[in-house]
Amino acid sequence: MVWTQVVEARPFAAQRVVCFPHAGGSPYFFRAWARGLDAYEVHAVCYPGRAERFSEDCAEQLVPMARGIAVELLASGDERPAAFFGHSMGAMVAYEVVRALEEAGSGVGHLFASGARAPHLMAGDPVAAAAWDAESIGRTLVELGGTDPELLDNQAFVDLVMPYIGADFRMLAAYEGQPRPPLHCPVTAVVGESDPRVTLAQSAAWRESTRGPSRALTVPGEHFYLAGQPPFGIIEEALRARQG
Repeated sequence: MVWTQVVEARPFAAQRVVCFPHAGGSPYFFRAWARGLDAYEVHAVCYPGRAERFSEDCAEQLVPMARGIAVELLASGDERPAAFFGHSMGAMVAYEVVRALEEAGSGVGHLFASGARAPHLMAGDPVAAAAWDAESIGRTLVELGGTDPELLDNQAFVDLVMPYIGADFRMLAAYEGQPRPPLHCPVTAVVGESDPRVTLAQSAAWRESTRGPSRALTVPGEHFYLAGQPPFGIIEEALRARQG
């Protein structure tokens, strides 16, 4: 299986930015990021059950999935520095991949955690995970602002996407961020100032996840602020500062 896709090959770029989609997301969400981050080679993670991996079974547990991604990254042979950007569920996946890489003696140059509570705030509730049915998922998608409500009246659309969206929601609800040693890399937490699901304090709590430098930033918008205003400037500023 192939976990990552190169959005636009740039073999001479000095750094990579690896992007982790939200629950129900696919690598297509980051297709335009290569233009916005033209000094970097942008990669996008593809979870099973969607896009080119539509025929595969969806993942059921977040940590084993993250460790599979880490194995592929370690085996890639690409030694260029990498930064990870994860949005919502993708922030948790990215965090667990960094943990696996650091355990293997590797790591990343920077972790950007977007629209997500800090890992230690994730309770891991199997009952809540089982409660995610099509109706509750639909309501949440509309609340978060990432889905046109009219699409949920399209049965073909629902039949196509609801299986993997539901699997992701249940996987994230079951994820428990158990107390573990902090990471070593810098962490930047970003949240929309009107996000209905993640408070500013929950986002800022990412500072407890690392021994490295940390920043907590707010930007205009709701949960999917990055759909209209991708945080390219935030990423570039942080990576330039790291180089300096």
